[in-house]
Formats: sequence, C-alpha cells, structure tokens
Amino acid sequence: MTTDRFLDYLAYEKRYSQHTINAYRSDLDQFLIFLTDQYQLEHIDKVDHQVIRSWIVSMMDNGMTSRTVNRKITTLKSYFKYLLKEGEIRENPMSRVIAPKTSHRLPAFVEEESMNTLFNNVNFGEGYPAVRDRMIMELFYATGMRLSELIGMKENDVDLFKNALKVTGKRNKQRIIPFSKYIADMFSNYFEMKRKAFTGESEESHLFLTNKGEKLYPRLVNRIVHHYLDQVTTISKRSPHVIRHTFATHMLNNGADLNAIKEILGHANLAATQVYTHNTIEKLKSIYKQAHPRA
Repeated sequence: MTTDRFLDYLAYEKRYSQHTINAYRSDLDQFLIFLTDQYQLEHIDKVDHQVIRSWIVSMMDNGMTSRTVNRKITTLKSYFKYLLKEGEIRENPMSRVIAPKTSHRLPAFVEEESMNTLFNNVNFGEGYPAVRDRMIMELFYATGMRLSELIGMKENDVDLFKNALKVTGKRNKQRIIPFSKYIADMFSNYFEMKRKAFTGESEESHLFLTNKGEKLYPRLVNRIVHHYLDQVTTISKRSPHVIRHTFATHMLNNGADLNAIKEILGHANLAATQVYTHNTIEKLKSIYKQAHPRA
C-alpha cells in the first residue's frame, strides 16, 4: 500500500502546505503500520469500518486525546475519499465511522494591559536584531498573521504608500491586510536599520533575516515571541499563534466586525472566527458578575 500519489495530490492539486502534508504522511504511516501489525492487511480495499474503529480505540487506550484522534480521522476521510475517486476502493469505510466528541477549549490570549506593557515598558535593545524582534512582535499583534505568513514575506509585500501588506496564507491564497501609520513609521525605521546591517539587500529579499542575513526560520521566531511574552504574561502558551488569538480577541472586545476579522485573519469560513466570540462572552459574564447587585 502506497500513499505517495495521495500526498502528491494534496501538494499539487489541493496545494496544501508542507507542514500539513507532513502531518498527513505521519498519520497514514501510523495507520498502515497498525494494519500490518494487527490485521496483516496488505491491500487497502480490505479495510472496513470495524478495522478503523479498532485503530481509534487503540489510540484512545494509549492516552491519545480526542482532538488528536479526530485530526487523524480527518486524514483518513481525505485518503479514502481520494481512493474512492480513483477507483481503488468500491465503498468508503469512513462513512460508518463516528468521531469521538471533543471538548471546546477557548483560545488562549494575552490581556490588553499586558500587551501595552510589552510595547511601552520592555526594552528591546539596540541594533538590527532588537529592531527586527520588536517589528516582529508589533506585526503579529497589529495583523494577526500566521508564523508561516510572516516568514514568507518579502520586502515588496509591504506597501508604505497604501499602508497595506500582501500576505500569502494557506493554499497560497493571498490577502491584503491594512496597517496604521504607527506601523508604517516602524517599517521605515526597520528598513533603514536592515540596509545598514546587510548591504545589497533588495525588495525581492525576505522581509526578516537572521543575525547572519539569512531567511528567518520558525524556531527562531518562536524563541523571540516566547522570550518577550514571558516578560509580561503568565499564560502557559507563548507562541505566535497566541498573539494571533490575542489580536482577534482584542479586536472583538473593541467592537470590530466579525466578518472584517475573518478577512484579516484569512479564515475560509466564519465558523473559524466565531470561536473568539466565546472569549468576549466570558469577559461580559465577568463584568456582569462584578457589576450587577444580584449577579
């Protein structure tokens, strides 16, 4: 049993990111190993819903969370749908598989006061790395963009005349994100510092560089974000995605339209954005309990 054609289909036709394809590959490898070890199956058309259910049970017995199990079920749904389309199987076994229920966790976010403390009171230092780090933190909070989107940006994606960014998101979908004059002034200062640090950089070069002038990489950005959030918040998760949650939550709390936030974040549908309304509702509950005499 091979999954190569399916993974190529995800890469070239569905245009999934490499990160997503790697996750699909890992899930399918685990599933195929289970088929071989437990059922000695060599052909995918022999797999039925009972075999898949037994895999789900084995994962949960080994302590895997329902959220992770459901992600793997999503992988199998895509895989068997593809096999049915290609005529590799006659019936889709996933049609009789029910996913385990998951608990809904509210997105973690940093309080507004803490973000103000970060930008008003924390010393980022001097030189290109310091200016770059502050620009990264400001940009995450100002736009809610993803880590991969920030790393992939080029200098010519920044339009200082229109105060807007061109961002390439999931499945290579592009969107425009506006930014304030404050961010525009920061960009001007950043570009000047970047030119001094690295001569010969053009508008085609990556927006953010390492201290050695190379393209930024995810681990470094995560370290930067963790380092600065660590100084202003005690929440356990301190990542670029938490700042994305923070951006959306603060926008909603200050009256922004949900559809506008959806467009800025690059969500495919409104349901993905609506999760942030729960944080707003929780805040309203807290205010109500504190303010109402009979709460």
